[in-house]
Amino acid sequence: MGRALAGWARPGADGQRPQLVPGWGALRRRWLAHRLRDARFQPLLQPPPANEWVALDCETTGLDVRSDEIVSIGAVRIVGDRILTSERLELLVRPERAVSAHSVRIHRLRTQDLADGLPLYEAIEQLLAFIGSRPLVGYYLEFDVAMLNRAVRPLLGIGLPQPCIEVSAMYYDYKFHQLPPYQQHANADIDLRLSTLMRDLELPERDAHDAVNDAVMAALAFIKLKHLRSS
Repeated sequence: MGRALAGWARPGADGQRPQLVPGWGALRRRWLAHRLRDARFQPLLQPPPANEWVALDCETTGLDVRSDEIVSIGAVRIVGDRILTSERLELLVRPERAVSAHSVRIHRLRTQDLADGLPLYEAIEQLLAFIGSRPLVGYYLEFDVAMLNRAVRPLLGIGLPQPCIEVSAMYYDYKFHQLPPYQQHANADIDLRLSTLMRDLELPERDAHDAVNDAVMAALAFIKLKHLRSS
């Protein structure tokens, strides 16, 4: 979902969250493995394939992570600088309650459009198989992960274990370092709206509030910012 936000992660120059202690990733995987409830999902804890990520977005019935429901999930794999849209994951999820008119106006998915959607737990299993251990990329990803974790935790015994990369945080850091020194302070005025970010990075915009479209836009921004930050 397109949302105004403050970033929640500060990735390193390669887009990955920097490790605080050498070997921390392996220690964390062992800790999570002890808590994993179902051995079928052990591959989620393996080291991720090099230079691969998954951009992810969910459309929901609202913004309350405690009570609203997921209605669609979109995800695309990123390999190096390529976005593999031909291998995208696009799922409709059947909610337990009717979709409100306000929600339909945002994502254009009506209750009848979702009648043949997957039950949430079936959609989650397909999503986990698609992601594997690849790091996640997204815009306002904290919200999507919180929504998904309501279903993931009962299934796995843990939340989504993959590292998360927030593109708005990457964009904030990139723009912050372009500001003159007197404007580089904690309340720096940087517009983090997705449409602003895409225009400023000269990237093509797609119709927002479509899970696959939002995932592709996050992927495009991630690749562009990864190069800008390393140049």
